[in-house]
Amino acid sequence: MADREKPEGEETRIRRLRRIVIGKARNVSDPEIFHHTTLIAFLAWVGLGADGLSSSAYGPEEAYKALGAHNHLAIILTAMTAITIAVISTAYSNLIEYFPGGGGGYLVATKMLGNRVGVVSGCALLVDYVLTITVSIANGCDQIWSFLPLSLLHYKLIAEIIIIILLVVLNLRGVKESVTFLMPIFVAFLIMHAILIVYTIGRDFGTMPQIFHGAARDFHASAQSLGWLPLMLLILRAYSLGGGTYTGIEAVSNGVSILREPRVATARKTMLLMATSLAFTAGGIMFSYLLTNSHPVPGRTMNAVLLGNVFGTWPMGKVLVIFSLVTEAALLFVAAQAGFLDGPRILSNMAIDSWMPHRFSQLSDRLVTQDGILMMGLAALAALLYTRGDVTIIVVMYSINVFITFSLSLLGMSKHFIQDRDKESNWKPRLLLHGIGFLMCASILGVTIFEKFASGGWITIAITGVLIGIAFAIHKHYRRVSAGMKSLDDVLKDLPPAPGAEASTRLDKNVPTAVIMVKSFSGFGIHEVLSIHRLFPRMFKNFIFVSAAVVDSGSFKGAQEIESLEDETRSNLQKYVAWAQGQGMAADYRIAIGTEAVDSITEVCRNIAEEYPRAIFFMGRLIFREEKWYYRLLHNETPNAIQRRLQFDGLQAIVLPIRVLQS
Repeated sequence: MADREKPEGEETRIRRLRRIVIGKARNVSDPEIFHHTTLIAFLAWVGLGADGLSSSAYGPEEAYKALGAHNHLAIILTAMTAITIAVISTAYSNLIEYFPGGGGGYLVATKMLGNRVGVVSGCALLVDYVLTITVSIANGCDQIWSFLPLSLLHYKLIAEIIIIILLVVLNLRGVKESVTFLMPIFVAFLIMHAILIVYTIGRDFGTMPQIFHGAARDFHASAQSLGWLPLMLLILRAYSLGGGTYTGIEAVSNGVSILREPRVATARKTMLLMATSLAFTAGGIMFSYLLTNSHPVPGRTMNAVLLGNVFGTWPMGKVLVIFSLVTEAALLFVAAQAGFLDGPRILSNMAIDSWMPHRFSQLSDRLVTQDGILMMGLAALAALLYTRGDVTIIVVMYSINVFITFSLSLLGMSKHFIQDRDKESNWKPRLLLHGIGFLMCASILGVTIFEKFASGGWITIAITGVLIGIAFAIHKHYRRVSAGMKSLDDVLKDLPPAPGAEASTRLDKNVPTAVIMVKSFSGFGIHEVLSIHRLFPRMFKNFIFVSAAVVDSGSFKGAQEIESLEDETRSNLQKYVAWAQGQGMAADYRIAIGTEAVDSITEVCRNIAEEYPRAIFFMGRLIFREEKWYYRLLHNETPNAIQRRLQFDGLQAIVLPIRVLQS
């Protein structure tokens, strides 16, 4: 007994520590659960819009630096930035109307352009969200180190690693908790940068005619010295290299499922808030660079230079500069949330469609996709270590994948309005909007790849290509397994009801009872029953079928979806009972509802063991002719985990091997 108490004590300590760090488990049957886990427009603006707004910390800087000595062209870039934000955000706002369930670029490309193109978009999005985390944290630390002594520079990478780990833990606690915690940071950023932009523009407002006149004069001078074509190419290059400014716009369309009802209306409000604040902040900062004659300084970000030029002469100006940079850094850390909110959701959607391991669709007891969050955190750490936190390289890698998804999404919507124009009353203006958006995004993507292929562009293309190859290999495996499983279903056709069989509707609690774990009504479950009869002929008098209605990210969208999942699970169990009774067996069923099959089914089995003391528990496990090392990643170990739990409790549990012949 002493040996048994020690593991129990250790498990209790682990569970207690987990509860302190991550929080108590949530009940999916709670009617108020969606109120507690979904976001209103303002909180969604914080959690999802922060990704877009924070890009004003590095997008305008990259565009402005690309102008070189021709900084007067910043006026044109400011206008182009505002127009691009308006076009892309409006297009994605329309997209939400057609895809109210969320899914963003992956779902749009899948539905509009086909499964294969959808996988390309989905894989690009996954790499994009990994780099969202990396660039946000790296640039956030750059802002802080802009006012710290250079002697502390070698600690920056360590700080970035620690921040990623902290954000992983924070997101494991839940969506709403992570966003609410970071809300004051978001508000402080808005206030400080509104003051910065309004003051800078207001200070020079009376001289605006002279400023624009001087910019026009410099523009013509540049055209004469460079030529019109090189000048246009310079503007296009700067515009494309500033593509990081637009990278967070898609976050809202990906995160519709975590928004408060009515979701489409909430998403539209969130998109409007994000687009307006991004256009004002990004455009205002770029214009302020020009007005204050700001230039790059080694060891400092352009925003740090701008803040110093504006607030440096104010009373307590240095304090204001530091505080503004801290809010900017903090907002960038908030922006990393988009990677942890939307990245696992894309991973989950692809897992549901069998392009990624199915385990990534499972929710934890805190109702978050725990495996997805951990995967995003690990991948972000790897990207951070590879780039050594160099924002210039990360932004290039980041922008390429963002605009792959943008281009495919807008192309898909354009195709829709062309093909279904007879069904759409306003198809012409919408086609024009999405077509222009596609041309903008495709041009930014092409120029970025051409300009920066050797400076980080190749690695993101290579990683995305490898991920696409892995996705197709995973899908092929699941398709082969599915084909093999269909052969098991043939047994249903060959087992007619036993003639004259009469099964008792009441189960005797004192006779041997077989408790069988099943999922959907299929040949797999029937083979479990036949295996039990073959191994223990005429031994069991009762048969109890047990199944868990496992709430994953695909079904955790509303109370109606969870209710439908429970009804479907109950219907499958009733089919097993009816089939068993038709074969002359006394049968019943038990159902569990939860986010984790092992915990839910184990608890039900413990209750059955108390009611039926002679019960033996059976679960089936897929057995392949050739077991590859990666099969453990693609197929969960639920049967073995349940067996271990039950045997530890002193119950008899047997795993039945069910052969699968892969074609």
